[in-house]
Amino acid sequence: MIVLLAGLWPGLAVALLLGLGIGALSGWPRDRAVPLGLAAAVLGLGGVAAAGLVTGVAGLWLDGGALMLAAYAAGCALGSLVRPDRTGPDGA
Repeated sequence: MIVLLAGLWPGLAVALLLGLGIGALSGWPRDRAVPLGLAAAVLGLGGVAAAGLVTGVAGLWLDGGALMLAAYAAGCALGSLVRPDRTGPDGA
């Protein structure tokens, strides 16, 4: 896993920064389906990657995509917190 992170850290950093920017520009979504769908996608891809169901080069792409999607989602969530006119996850 360390070797994977060592090779993919530039992509992970860009995904996090992109997520921060998009989250700051758009804020927290008003519909709860968007964050739940993104969380389901992260958990689904992470589960398939952790189970090792896909091997070889395709497995490497899946692992990298799962890590980058998680970094992007975390960046979006953190970026949405800096938007002053946001509504939080609880709708308040």
